[in-house]
Amino acid sequence: MKQGYLSQYFEGVAAKRLSAVEADGTRSHQHEYHATKKMLVFLGSPEEKTRIPARFFYLTDDDPDPIVEDAFLTLYNCRKGKPRPPEYHLYFPTTNVSLNASEGDLLVIAKKRDGGLLVIIAENGSSIGQQIEWLFGFVDLAHPGFSVKSELETEQDRIEFASRFILENIGIEVETSEDTYLDAMLSRFSGRLPTTREFSAYARSTLPDLSPQEQPDLVLMTWMEREEILFRTFERYLIADRLSQGFTGGISTGAVDVDGFLSFSLSVQNRRKSRVGLALENHLELLFTENGLRYARAPITENRAKPDFLFPGAAEYHDPAFDPLKLTMLGVKSTCKDRWRQVLAEADRIDHKHLLTLETSISTRQTDEMAAKQLQLVLPRSLHRTYTSAQQEWLMDLEAFIGLARKQQDG
Repeated sequence: MKQGYLSQYFEGVAAKRLSAVEADGTRSHQHEYHATKKMLVFLGSPEEKTRIPARFFYLTDDDPDPIVEDAFLTLYNCRKGKPRPPEYHLYFPTTNVSLNASEGDLLVIAKKRDGGLLVIIAENGSSIGQQIEWLFGFVDLAHPGFSVKSELETEQDRIEFASRFILENIGIEVETSEDTYLDAMLSRFSGRLPTTREFSAYARSTLPDLSPQEQPDLVLMTWMEREEILFRTFERYLIADRLSQGFTGGISTGAVDVDGFLSFSLSVQNRRKSRVGLALENHLELLFTENGLRYARAPITENRAKPDFLFPGAAEYHDPAFDPLKLTMLGVKSTCKDRWRQVLAEADRIDHKHLLTLETSISTRQTDEMAAKQLQLVLPRSLHRTYTSAQQEWLMDLEAFIGLARKQQDG
């Protein structure tokens, strides 16, 4: 097991496309998957029926929150007592997850280090399904049986910034910390989280040798990676400190303050979601400034819309005499989901819009729709490899976008 790789969390993983019989309970009463010999390497080959605790997920792009249910898989040899080689199957019960499954959906069965299983079903053709395939390194699942990986320590399996957000979608909290900076952060920020802008600036200050003018794609991802690690380190300390104080209704009653605990937990989740997007905008703002671009951040356009970045600025945008072909708009979303369509209505004078995201493996269906609506997707260069070859030909990286914005403002 190597730190920083998928093997830190999983012993093995198998993936396939659901067949009609596996997905449709009306066509089979068996409710089972055929476990291949390679799967038995990490599942084991028990003599008796063995029930394994499992957490089931159903993932779709239409719902930001997955369907989750705790149940089990039962591993058994269906040829026990027969003079033939053993054949193992995995029985699964009816759950809200299995009821949503359809033929062609992605099925992933992963064994965690604690012995439990994750059973992940992702909607066929969805971005989240494509992301799960990329995360575990599955390329071609056209054949009927399971594809299996049990090593999970190759370079593909290294956990990076993009990987962590996919893992969190399936309930895996990635352990990241840089404790050598903790004392400095506690002193600098007086033991309290500062504004996102302040924290972004601090994260950049710990990487003084990076040049925003050189390799802006690499610089952006390095800044984001460093800020994420520092934030999780600081946040973990603050959460532990708050939990140590307990959640009670007071010394006199000693009752547990459930609402207080739930409110605290919700605030942590909401802060994580909003902070990443703001951090991304903060780092982009400095990159644009250091590369000599003129821009306005969150200016007001038609119907009080606020595009994230407008080049060269709001004054030019609102000047009817200014050539609209010299205007550029960049929406920024750390993750897209279906929210990318919001960008289309944020600057009516600009027909061809741009959207920068850190989301990996957006489905071909969605990128085709983006292109049809004249929305150009921009991603840091290192994330392009998570897309198909055809998609990569269309994608734009940050360096190319900066070049385009500079050409338009200088033209």
